[in-house]
Amino acid sequence: MNKQTVSNEQQQALVADQENVWHHLSNHTPFEKTAPMMMVEGKGMRVRDAKGNEYLDAASGGLWTVNVGYGRESIAKAVYDQLIKMNFYSQTAGNQPAALFAEKLLSKMPGMGRVYYSNSGSEANEKAYKIVRQIAEKKYGGKKHKILFRERDYHGTTITALSSTGQFERKNQYGPFTPGFVEFPHCLEYRSQWGSIENYGVKAAMELERVILEEGPDTVGAVVLEPITAGGGVITPPKGYWETIQKICNKYDVLIHIDEVVCGLGRTGKWFGYQHYGIKPDIVTMAKGVASGYAAISCTVTTEEVFDCFKTEGDDRDGYFRDVSTFGGCTAGPAAALENIRIIEDENLLENVQVQGEYLKSRLLELKDKHPIIGDVRGKGLFVGLELVKDRDSKEPVDESLVMKIAGHCQNESKVLIGRTNRSFREYNNTIALSPALIATQADIDEIVDALDKALRTVAS
Repeated sequence: MNKQTVSNEQQQALVADQENVWHHLSNHTPFEKTAPMMMVEGKGMRVRDAKGNEYLDAASGGLWTVNVGYGRESIAKAVYDQLIKMNFYSQTAGNQPAALFAEKLLSKMPGMGRVYYSNSGSEANEKAYKIVRQIAEKKYGGKKHKILFRERDYHGTTITALSSTGQFERKNQYGPFTPGFVEFPHCLEYRSQWGSIENYGVKAAMELERVILEEGPDTVGAVVLEPITAGGGVITPPKGYWETIQKICNKYDVLIHIDEVVCGLGRTGKWFGYQHYGIKPDIVTMAKGVASGYAAISCTVTTEEVFDCFKTEGDDRDGYFRDVSTFGGCTAGPAAALENIRIIEDENLLENVQVQGEYLKSRLLELKDKHPIIGDVRGKGLFVGLELVKDRDSKEPVDESLVMKIAGHCQNESKVLIGRTNRSFREYNNTIALSPALIATQADIDEIVDALDKALRTVAS
């Protein structure tokens, strides 16, 4: 893309945005003097704002979403063609792209059997919770209704999704919350709750069993987990963790719900993050990269065994899943998702993520050798975090304001957009999060890391 001057139309949009739009995750006081950033064009790995600045996007749209990059005409055409033919009908009936995408998606998820459509990750998780609650009612007289969630994980923005979120600032001031959701400890070995120990992963997983026993195994119906914690600090599970989680859930008849809203559709180098760890989930939820942001779509995917719990006979009015999602019937989402998955396959993007992910990790470890402020580098594929500390021995986190300055330097001086933990905690908003599109090249990785290097030398030295 060539740098362009601001057109009259774009200037009008900037003013309209400043005066009329309520932006996400934003304190609007600064916008009284300066208009918010407005993106107007994207191609490949790069985006251009309304003021003509071009950036390399290392955060896939700011929210881990644009997996196959910007400007994919084939996805836009697939959506256009489908909308002209049939744009919407309630999922009480079927539609062709939804049926075909479900078939394609399930071919990437051995062991899973059914796809339920909605329009956001929060809604997909809400559907999963309703499934668990209804199974509790049907099979256990309503008793096995509790859902456990992990400290530092995030599962959505609705009140019930926040009820299952282990991030204080995301939840603060939004209670009271939905009852029946219970937290258990995180699995970030870098911040071990027990100091330096062997088999940390097993020990962290056993905390799930401890909480199950405290609550009563006959009251716990499911556990919801991110395969790799995203906004809570890009936390990869330690050795032995997932194997132990699986054994505990099997032992106590607890359903495993994996939230793949961030990791799904190639981000980690496999189709889904859980597939790195040999887990056998009962429910998998996804959104974001399912259609790479070209249309709104989310999926709640279950095993056939879970689906069969909702088959009824005769005049049982309450036995089936009595749920609806209006925009689960929009055909744009599955049409875009079908083309999105074709691109990932035909361009061998999973392999690219593996190769470029290893290169990104190696470059960041080199950066760690140069900058003592980097306490830990972790992640998988093109999903990597750098935890920043004041001192490596004490691991005291840097203040969030410093991370903001580093991100600002990358944006303003190097024209590279990076992510970071953003008002999730009181003291641990100290992780830089990198999630470039699956099409990233070695040259893109070098540009990202060089921007970080420059920012760290300038701002954090």
